[in-house]
Amino acid sequence: MSIKLIAIDIDGTLLNSQHHLTNEVKETLKKAEEKGVKIVLCTGRPLTGVQDLIAELDLYSDNDYVVTYNGSLIQKTKTKEVVSKFELSHEDYLAIDGLARKLNIHLHTETEDTMFTSNRDISRYTVLESHLVNMPLKYRTQEEMTEDLTIIKMMMIDEPELLDQAITLIPEEFYERYTIVKSTPYFLEFLNKKVDKGAAIHLLATHLGIEASEVMALGDNENDLPMIQYAGLGIAMGNATENVKNAASFITTSNDEHGVAVAIEKFVLKSLS
Repeated sequence: MSIKLIAIDIDGTLLNSQHHLTNEVKETLKKAEEKGVKIVLCTGRPLTGVQDLIAELDLYSDNDYVVTYNGSLIQKTKTKEVVSKFELSHEDYLAIDGLARKLNIHLHTETEDTMFTSNRDISRYTVLESHLVNMPLKYRTQEEMTEDLTIIKMMMIDEPELLDQAITLIPEEFYERYTIVKSTPYFLEFLNKKVDKGAAIHLLATHLGIEASEVMALGDNENDLPMIQYAGLGIAMGNATENVKNAASFITTSNDEHGVAVAIEKFVLKSLS
């Protein structure tokens, strides 16, 4: 069965290690789109962090979609019409913030348009994330985080060795209440329990009348694993983690070797030519 939807992670997959979209990848995506294949960016970033890429890839038609916050939000790129949105409650915020304090790990919280941290000594990784996704960063005490805020996700962020040590101390009850996924060596994300990239692509594909066997997903990190497992054709980047590689149908070249273009050329464009 031919591929009708390609779901693509951004960091470590679509973009090379210099955070650039290469001409080879861009041109290949354009060819696939011209043949009627739907291209969907599926990322842990918020919408503010992908708008430039959406514009560069010209994914602003009435029927283009984007999946952000690791699946917490699915919406149309042009009208911003929401297909689905999953949030964290104020009670969730207090629980996760309290856990981070107990573990002595930096934390930040994201709404649809703002990043908040209650850490006076703001982590350099929070500053990095704010810059990467073009989102304003604000310091707020726990008491100042009011119940009217629409929280989409929370992230423990710290030096990799500190974060890894903290992960071993997270109580099992938190894994039962939330989707917890490591998206980089220094980011651990807390999401609504109903959320992951696989569930989001399933929901969007169903919305569009597309079967799992008609979906191709490309990724490199642990947060990409659910969509790699869901898709009829799961592609791991050459720079992917071992878990992602083991779950994939095919391992393409790395993000510095135009791996997205290589996979799409092999499995999509050749079959449609």
